Amino acid sequence: MFANLTDRLRQVVDHVRGRGRLTDENIQEAVREVRRALIEADVALPVIRDLIARVQERAVGTEINRSLTPGQAFIAILQQEITAQLGTEPAALDLRHRPPVPILLVGLQGGGKTTSAGKLAVYLKERLGRRPMLVSLDTRRPAAMLQLERLAAQAGVSCAPASPSEQPADIARRAMDVARREQADVLILDTAGRTRLDDELLAELRELHALTGPAETLFVLDSMAGQDAVNAARAFAATLPVTGIILTKADGDARGGAALSARAITGQPIKFVGTGEKLPALEAFVPERMATRILGMGDVLGLVEDIGQKVDKAQAERLARKVGKGQGFDLADLREQLQQMMGMGGLESLLAKLPLPGGMSADKLAGQMDPAALRRQIAIINSMTPSERRFPKSINGSRRQRIARGAGVGVPDVNRLLKQHEQMQKVMKRFSKGGLQKAMRNMPGGAGRFTGH
Repeated sequence: MFANLTDRLRQVVDHVRGRGRLTDENIQEAVREVRRALIEADVALPVIRDLIARVQERAVGTEINRSLTPGQAFIAILQQEITAQLGTEPAALDLRHRPPVPILLVGLQGGGKTTSAGKLAVYLKERLGRRPMLVSLDTRRPAAMLQLERLAAQAGVSCAPASPSEQPADIARRAMDVARREQADVLILDTAGRTRLDDELLAELRELHALTGPAETLFVLDSMAGQDAVNAARAFAATLPVTGIILTKADGDARGGAALSARAITGQPIKFVGTGEKLPALEAFVPERMATRILGMGDVLGLVEDIGQKVDKAQAERLARKVGKGQGFDLADLREQLQQMMGMGGLESLLAKLPLPGGMSADKLAGQMDPAALRRQIAIINSMTPSERRFPKSINGSRRQRIARGAGVGVPDVNRLLKQHEQMQKVMKRFSKGGLQKAMRNMPGGAGRFTGH
């Protein structure tokens, strides 16, 4: 996410971090580099002018001169101003209304509205404990209705009936009644889009808004479309009471310009950001955390929240008790850990939220560590018998060949997995004896080596 912008700003940060003092010339040079990085990231020019002016004003003032570590002070100013640009405080959904609370999703065609509707339903259900219902009002694209029905089934939520032969207003009116009867807390209305903004579409959306009275009208913004999408969001916000933005496809956007421009251009906060293709890949947008990620400082709090949400606590407790009793860490346990890591978005998703050493980026590091290795390792373990998973030492040469064939890998891959499991087993034995710190110091190759080549 935002890899190009992060790399450029990291260079500026590294350049000023170690300086004992900053001169006016140093500051001007750093500000020029920040401006260049923002231009390359496709940030809107008015936004760049305002952001640079604020950073420059604070940097050349007394703040830097009074600091014992001027380089760190400049970095803090940059982080604070990027945070302010993104919105300062998180903007939560307004659900304090009589249920079912309507949420209207609007935007251009291809921006990710329908997928975002499914993701938002999962977020409401799993994070906020709500009972959401979905409905498609896109009568121009019948495939959208079928897609939303399938997403609802995957998310385990209800989907109100809809037909392309009906008028969107009639579908919306009936969906509100169905949501009340089924005691849904929230009704998410997925509207039609266009490849461009036109009067007919806006008239339809204004009618639907007046009919449903949504608590939230969220513009779905494709971050990869750059400033064209941001300008479209501004046009929507000028004609509809838009209350917030869902930024989609952020995991595929290496620039980051849309995120930095959206709030300033539209006057509305980013409320959610899509970080992957799967339904759970939707995060509440927290400006301060996003600013630290853009500056290459990671988002450890976000990672902790992910772990709290996605790790099977009962499973983790069973493993802790098992290891604590000295019963060992077998290959079935290893498979569970690998599957949980995959459920958290894989290596790149985890690395993106860690503060990595200078010069490293999450996508480059994940590439070196081969995210596909997780899937191969799970396939290898699946190719074993239950007895082999429990007693790895029983896996002789002929069994290794059979396991490799079953998993579609080479015997060296099986040997590597068994060796890594043996190393982890030794570490777990030290855990059971209370030697956690010693075990971490002695772990061969570190945690990174485990999921690498």
